Parts: sequence; C-alpha cells; structure tokens
Amino acid sequence: QVQLMESGGGLVQPGGSLRLSCVASGNVFVINDMRWYSQPTGKQRELVAVITANGVTTYADSVKGRFTISRDNAKKTWYLQMSELKPEDTAVYYCGAEILGHGMETLYDYWGQGTQVTVSS
Repeated sequence: QVQLMESGGGLVQPGGSLRLSCVASGNVFVINDMRWYSQPTGKQRELVAVITANGVTTYADSVKGRFTISRDNAKKTWYLQMSELKPEDTAVYYCGAEILGHGMETLYDYWGQGTQVTVSS
C-alpha cells in the first residue's frame, strides 16, 4: 500500500508565496514522474507541473515562471514552490506520482487527498 500526503496549503494574499510538499510512504521502491495538479471549484483537475526521474520539468502555461517543482528522492518528497500567486490560482492542489513498489513489476499511479490553496485579499 502506498500513501501520498500533501501539506503546505492555506490562505495567501495576491502576490504572495506558498510551498506545497508531498511525501510518499508505504511500499515505495522507485518513484518515476512526480506531479502536481490543481482543481478549482466546479472545474476539472488540470496538470500544473511534472518532474521526471531525471529531473526534467514541465509546467502548464498558466504557471510558467511563477511555480517551481522539485524533488528529494531520498525523502520520497516533492515540492511545488508557488510565487506571485493570483486569485485564479485558488484551487485544491493534488500531488500524484508513478510508483513501483518493492516486489512489484508494474508502475502504478497514486494520488494524495489534496490541499486547499486560496489566494485572496
């Protein structure tokens, strides 16, 4: 069994910053892609950022230059540094990852429970 747990969400003023964290626990052997998604109220979940096992990053156009994804493989943790936040960034943010468990032969996708980010004055 694998669990992903996000932390770091909250209320922030426009122009402010937050750092989200996601830690994987349980039967985790290898973590391939690590991802962050956002889901505003009433809208579909969208991919915000990805970091591959080789450290290659990809961002949604809406967050390029403002958000930075990073990973710490030893801690089985990845981060989303969010800067210059805008009210339209308000959403529940979910982490996700492709994970290979010990004794397993197939990577599976896992999701966290989500953390609320609200950007408002």
